[in-house]
Amino acid sequence: MRLGGERMIIRPKDAAKLLGIVIMCACAVLVCTLFFNSNMDLAQIKDQITDQEALILYEITVSSGNMTSAVTGGALGITTVIMLFFYIKHYIDTHKSELGILKALGYSNFKIAKSFWVFGLSVFMGTAIGFGLSFTLMPKFYRDMRGDGLLPPVSLHFNPILVLYLIILPTVVFALLAVFYSYQKLKRPALELIKGKSKVKIKKIKQAITTDTTFLRDLKQSTVRSRKSLVFFIGLAAFCYSATVVMSFSIDEVGGAEMMAVMMAGIGLVLAVTTLFIAVTTVIKSNGKTIAMLRVFGYSDRECSAAILNGYRPAAYIGFALGTAYQHGLMLMMISLFFDNEAIELPDYSFHIPAFLFALVSFVVMYEIFIRVYSAKIKRIPLKEVMGEE
Repeated sequence: MRLGGERMIIRPKDAAKLLGIVIMCACAVLVCTLFFNSNMDLAQIKDQITDQEALILYEITVSSGNMTSAVTGGALGITTVIMLFFYIKHYIDTHKSELGILKALGYSNFKIAKSFWVFGLSVFMGTAIGFGLSFTLMPKFYRDMRGDGLLPPVSLHFNPILVLYLIILPTVVFALLAVFYSYQKLKRPALELIKGKSKVKIKKIKQAITTDTTFLRDLKQSTVRSRKSLVFFIGLAAFCYSATVVMSFSIDEVGGAEMMAVMMAGIGLVLAVTTLFIAVTTVIKSNGKTIAMLRVFGYSDRECSAAILNGYRPAAYIGFALGTAYQHGLMLMMISLFFDNEAIELPDYSFHIPAFLFALVSFVVMYEIFIRVYSAKIKRIPLKEVMGEE
């Protein structure tokens, strides 16, 4: 890391950790661009619609598009803020010695913090990718939303205002959030940053191992408590997967566009894999010295894995249950709002049990594969590497 007059240069391996934000932003902007752009283009054909059933379809399409964008964009936007704060905190924790030295040399908190604007570049990358990808999907999306020809043909247009609202403004907002949050986290004495607390932690671990027979159980609980943000990410992975996969079957059941169903399932899978990857790899890296100490005192790799990783399972299954309930409630609400009209038939919707079972089994398999893969990684952590100062 180097801090010059105006900017901090982040190493490539640090920037690569922002992949989660890129993917979150890409998914959010992909959905929002599809619906916002199509709604703007639909507005140009409203005067051509004379049939009452077609007019109802038009109103439903526009309203559901706005609602889907608000729900998806809002949820992923909030998640991205939490993820951004998590990355910044993790970056400061892993570079506290360098940051402490800079503060000792006279750099102010604000001068260091303002260099964190570069974290906003990940938002720019994600929004730009999602925006561009949406236009590759839009021709088929426009064909699907016509409702078997009820609506007149809709011409695809590029609406520049969406670049401002979906790319430029989010990038600026997240860059400012990064500066503000890092400024708050840097309000610590320079000496505290330089010294760190890793040795104290190891000393406590050593003492606990030699005196407490229930140490592994206590360690599993303390590991979860000390990384509450990772509990959120693992729960989020399950929530996204359950909600989107089950919803994709439900959309198809009520006669929705096949493309939207496939896209929802794909987004859920991508978000689940991304957030699980972030959470599990961070757990392993942040507990490297703890794992090393456990191995020194004779604990097996299986016991190390159970103590460090198994405590997060409840969060995964709770998140899955909440995601299932959320999608069911959302589908009921959307049907009651958009199909409450005598001129259009109410879709026959009920909770999709086969879809729920498929999502549950596939998520359990995916989650357990992650646990097994990263449990195996614990065996390969070099003792000398993790015990050395970072």
